[in-house]
Amino acid sequence: MPEVNVEINGRKYRMACEEGQQKHLIGLAERFNTHVEGLKGAVGEIGDNRLTVMAGIAVLDELAEAERKIKALETEVTVLARAGQEVAAEYEALEHKFAAKLGEAARALEGAAVVLDETAPLPHG
Repeated sequence: MPEVNVEINGRKYRMACEEGQQKHLIGLAERFNTHVEGLKGAVGEIGDNRLTVMAGIAVLDELAEAERKIKALETEVTVLARAGQEVAAEYEALEHKFAAKLGEAARALEGAAVVLDETAPLPHG
Protein backbone atom coordinates (compact mmCIF):
# COMPACT_ATOMS: atom_id res chain seq x y z
CA MET A 1 0.00 0.00 0.00
CA PRO A 2 1.52 3.36 -1.02
CA GLU A 3 2.34 6.00 1.55
CA VAL A 4 2.46 9.78 1.21
CA ASN A 5 3.80 12.53 3.43
CA VAL A 6 1.41 15.37 4.20
CA GLU A 7 1.80 18.47 6.31
CA ILE A 8 -0.88 19.79 8.65
CA ASN A 9 -0.20 22.83 10.84
CA GLY A 10 3.54 22.59 10.27
CA ARG A 11 3.75 18.92 11.20
CA LYS A 12 4.50 16.12 8.78
CA TYR A 13 2.42 12.95 8.77
CA ARG A 14 2.99 9.72 6.86
CA MET A 15 -0.27 8.25 5.62
CA ALA A 16 -1.14 5.10 3.71
CA CYS A 17 -3.66 5.13 0.88
CA GLU A 18 -4.94 2.98 -1.93
CA GLU A 19 -2.90 2.71 -5.11
CA GLY A 20 -3.55 5.66 -7.39
CA GLN A 21 -4.99 7.82 -4.60
CA GLN A 22 -1.75 9.54 -3.62
CA LYS A 23 -2.42 12.86 -5.36
CA HIS A 24 -5.99 12.89 -4.10
CA LEU A 25 -4.86 12.36 -0.49
CA ILE A 26 -2.21 15.06 -0.78
CA GLY A 27 -4.83 17.46 -2.19
CA LEU A 28 -7.22 16.69 0.67
CA ALA A 29 -4.47 17.24 3.24
CA GLU A 30 -3.55 20.57 1.63
CA ARG A 31 -7.18 21.63 1.68
CA PHE A 32 -7.56 20.63 5.33
CA ASN A 33 -4.34 22.45 6.18
CA THR A 34 -5.82 25.58 4.59
CA HIS A 35 -8.72 25.32 7.07
CA VAL A 36 -6.32 24.85 9.97
CA GLU A 37 -4.18 27.81 8.91
CA GLY A 38 -7.29 29.97 8.41
CA LEU A 39 -8.55 29.17 11.88
CA LYS A 40 -5.12 29.76 13.35
CA GLY A 41 -5.13 33.19 11.76
CA ALA A 42 -8.63 33.90 13.10
CA VAL A 43 -8.30 32.57 16.67
CA GLY A 44 -4.54 32.56 17.23
CA GLU A 45 -2.52 29.80 18.82
CA ILE A 46 -4.95 27.67 20.84
CA GLY A 47 -3.18 24.34 20.80
CA ASP A 48 -2.77 21.77 18.07
CA ASN A 49 -5.52 19.41 19.18
CA ARG A 50 -8.14 22.10 19.67
CA LEU A 51 -7.20 23.74 16.37
CA THR A 52 -7.44 20.43 14.53
CA VAL A 53 -10.83 19.65 16.12
CA MET A 54 -12.15 23.10 15.17
CA ALA A 55 -10.92 22.66 11.58
CA GLY A 56 -12.51 19.20 11.41
CA ILE A 57 -15.83 20.59 12.63
CA ALA A 58 -15.61 23.44 10.10
CA VAL A 59 -15.03 20.93 7.30
CA LEU A 60 -17.97 18.81 8.47
CA ASP A 61 -20.12 21.95 8.57
CA GLU A 62 -19.24 22.60 4.93
CA LEU A 63 -20.03 18.97 4.13
CA ALA A 64 -23.42 19.20 5.88
CA GLU A 65 -24.24 22.37 3.91
CA ALA A 66 -23.22 20.68 0.65
CA GLU A 67 -25.39 17.66 1.51
CA ARG A 68 -28.34 19.98 2.24
CA LYS A 69 -27.88 21.68 -1.13
CA ILE A 70 -27.60 18.32 -2.91
CA LYS A 71 -30.83 17.13 -1.27
CA ALA A 72 -32.60 20.35 -2.31
CA LEU A 73 -31.33 19.95 -5.88
CA GLU A 74 -32.43 16.30 -5.95
CA THR A 75 -35.91 17.38 -4.86
CA GLU A 76 -35.94 20.08 -7.54
CA VAL A 77 -34.85 17.57 -10.20
CA THR A 78 -37.66 15.22 -9.11
CA VAL A 79 -40.22 18.04 -9.34
CA LEU A 80 -38.92 19.14 -12.75
CA ALA A 81 -38.89 15.56 -14.06
CA ARG A 82 -42.48 15.08 -12.91
CA ALA A 83 -43.48 18.38 -14.56
CA GLY A 84 -41.72 17.30 -17.75
CA GLN A 85 -43.66 14.02 -17.74
CA GLU A 86 -46.91 15.92 -17.24
CA VAL A 87 -46.10 18.28 -20.13
CA ALA A 88 -45.23 15.30 -22.34
CA ALA A 89 -48.55 13.63 -21.46
CA GLU A 90 -50.45 16.86 -22.21
CA TYR A 91 -48.59 17.19 -25.51
CA GLU A 92 -49.45 13.62 -26.44
CA ALA A 93 -53.13 14.19 -25.57
CA LEU A 94 -53.19 17.36 -27.69
CA GLU A 95 -51.47 15.52 -30.52
CA HIS A 96 -54.20 12.83 -30.43
CA LYS A 97 -56.94 15.48 -30.38
CA PHE A 98 -55.30 17.28 -33.31
CA ALA A 99 -55.03 14.03 -35.27
CA ALA A 100 -58.69 13.28 -34.58
CA LYS A 101 -59.76 16.79 -35.70
CA LEU A 102 -57.56 16.50 -38.78
CA GLY A 103 -59.20 13.16 -39.59
CA GLU A 104 -62.65 14.73 -39.18
CA ALA A 105 -61.66 17.60 -41.47
CA ALA A 106 -60.29 15.17 -44.07
CA ARG A 107 -63.54 13.16 -44.02
CA ALA A 108 -65.60 16.38 -44.35
CA LEU A 109 -63.48 17.47 -47.33
CA GLU A 110 -63.84 14.06 -48.93
CA GLY A 111 -67.61 14.28 -48.42
CA ALA A 112 -67.67 17.75 -49.97
CA ALA A 113 -65.59 16.50 -52.89
CA VAL A 114 -68.05 13.66 -53.48
CA VAL A 115 -70.99 16.09 -53.41
CA LEU A 116 -69.17 18.43 -55.81
CA ASP A 117 -68.39 15.54 -58.13
CA GLU A 118 -72.02 14.44 -58.11
CA THR A 119 -73.37 17.92 -58.79
CA ALA A 120 -70.77 18.97 -61.34
CA PRO A 121 -72.00 18.99 -64.95
CA LEU A 122 -70.56 16.30 -67.15
CA PRO A 123 -68.06 17.56 -69.68
CA HIS A 124 -69.29 17.63 -73.27
CA GLY A 125 -67.10 15.93 -75.65
